Amino acid sequence: MFKRINIILNYTITSFIGVFIGHCVYKYINYIKYPSLYEVQSAPWYISIQINGIAVTVIVVISIIIKIFIKKKM
Repeated sequence: MFKRINIILNYTITSFIGVFIGHCVYKYINYIKYPSLYEVQSAPWYISIQINGIAVTVIVVISIIIKIFIKKKM
């Protein structure tokens, strides 16, 4: 049971990090391709990357804490 939860948490961590990296690459390429699109905004172009980075960090930290508790139970 704990082994299955550990595997699911590993998939969750890698999935969130992979999606975050993909979003960063997409946002950067879009900024390079269409810089005038981002000049109109009041916030810098990378602010969505920072917000998503904070969210991914919170999810990964929570997952790691759960993994630590599972290892102690095993």
